[in-house]
Amino acid sequence: MDDPNLLVGTETWDDAAVYKLTDDLALVQTVDFFPPIVDDPYTYGQIAAANSLSDIYAMGAKPLIAMNIVGFPKDVDMNVLGLILKGGADKTTEAGAIIVGGHTIDSQEPIYGLAVTGVIKPGAQMTNSKAKAGDDLVLTKPIGTGIIATAGKGGRAPESVMKEAIEVMSTLNASASESMMAVGADSCTDITGFGLLGHLHGMLHGSKVGAKLYVNRVPIIQGTWELAKKGIVSGGFKRNQEFLEEFVSWRPGVANGAGRVLYDSETSGGLLIAVKKERTAALLDALRKAKTLASVVIGEITQDKAGRIEVHP
Repeated sequence: MDDPNLLVGTETWDDAAVYKLTDDLALVQTVDFFPPIVDDPYTYGQIAAANSLSDIYAMGAKPLIAMNIVGFPKDVDMNVLGLILKGGADKTTEAGAIIVGGHTIDSQEPIYGLAVTGVIKPGAQMTNSKAKAGDDLVLTKPIGTGIIATAGKGGRAPESVMKEAIEVMSTLNASASESMMAVGADSCTDITGFGLLGHLHGMLHGSKVGAKLYVNRVPIIQGTWELAKKGIVSGGFKRNQEFLEEFVSWRPGVANGAGRVLYDSETSGGLLIAVKKERTAALLDALRKAKTLASVVIGEITQDKAGRIEVHP
């Protein structure tokens, strides 16, 4: 739709839409939901809410209100649904937003998520389409949640590994978002269903640039490599790999199995931030002071063809 007030739409594969209301106020809107990835309903609700809120943070905005999206089997104890909704509500409250309603349907498998509305000053929004050649790429959470959650469903993930993955997935990206906005980053996306390589490709596509990614710098949840070597991947792995493999080149020395980790889907992952090199140190310092789960330079933006990724050891 040709509307001058639509500041961010679908063209650049951004994480949320941005619509200008006044010169000082724009709405930021997103929606996300998925079936359970952990056994505990309260924890599932927290993770799903954190995941939904993440798109707002990726745009540099402040979440304001949210609406529940629920599918739930009618023959399952309603107390389970209550715990899911409580988990989501508590996480939304932690974000400084409020649940204002929602919609529920009968479904064979539970699904839960949020439609979230945030606010930002028009023009201040972060997008995934302004990365520039020479920028550093900074990641704010370790990856591996898709592999670990899949292993957990089959009882193959050690308790300590599952515990760390749950902490990663249920942690809000609020402080990371505030840090990048304070420093002045160029571009941002969050890491979710398309995996690290998929969301990086989205940023590169929108910005019409390429990137180098260094595997050995990528923070990875303890135990992820071991599970990946056993062939454990999430349901989104094959889809992501098939779509991305023409855009990705692997340099000699990259560890065997790296593709399983880098292509695999993530849930409620961190922010991937493109920042000018002269601002990188300030961003890393801000992230560390904010106690984000990671604050690591994992690559750099290049002048390669749009969407191209070189993966180095």
